[in-house]
Amino acid sequence: MDTDIKLFKAAKGPAIVTALLLLVPLSFKFFTAEMAWTLSDFISAGALIFSTGFAYKLITRILEPRRENSIIYRVAVGFALFTGLFLIWVNLAVGIIGSEDNAINGLYFCVIFIGIIGAFIARFKPKGMSLTMYGMAITQAIIAIIALFNGMAGATGSSAYEILAVNGFFITLFVVSAIVFQYAAQKQKPDNAEEA
Repeated sequence: MDTDIKLFKAAKGPAIVTALLLLVPLSFKFFTAEMAWTLSDFISAGALIFSTGFAYKLITRILEPRRENSIIYRVAVGFALFTGLFLIWVNLAVGIIGSEDNAINGLYFCVIFIGIIGAFIARFKPKGMSLTMYGMAITQAIIAIIALFNGMAGATGSSAYEILAVNGFFITLFVVSAIVFQYAAQKQKPDNAEEA
């Protein structure tokens, strides 16, 4: 029962923030015809925003309560989750390579999958999370290489420069996240050092 209460409290904040954020595109629908979001767009956006916020609360407050006062660790978790959310959002909205309908864009969900699996294997501890972020960066780089070797630079809306620039941007974000997790691991108290 105590866990249910904690989960409810963790979900309350992200639910409110999600509702407030969705009011922005909803209000634009009344003022401009260019805002062509459908009900499924609102549901998808809401699910992404809520799950990211809820995951942040869950990781920093419930799964890793020892580190809930570690600002560096919380920043690292937030940065990692935001980068994952941004990757999914861009991929679903316009696609990273060509349009959102290009099948190769499905590979980017492997990056997210590696992040989720790696986080559970690392038990959300900063050293393991750092390795997970590096793994996500490497996976992103491999996808970019696969795209280039498969002639995706010729796809509509994609050039070799665009593929390298967009993937390089996300690779940089994952590497920065890995570095922040490394820093969080170094700043842990000595009595938690063996748990890192």
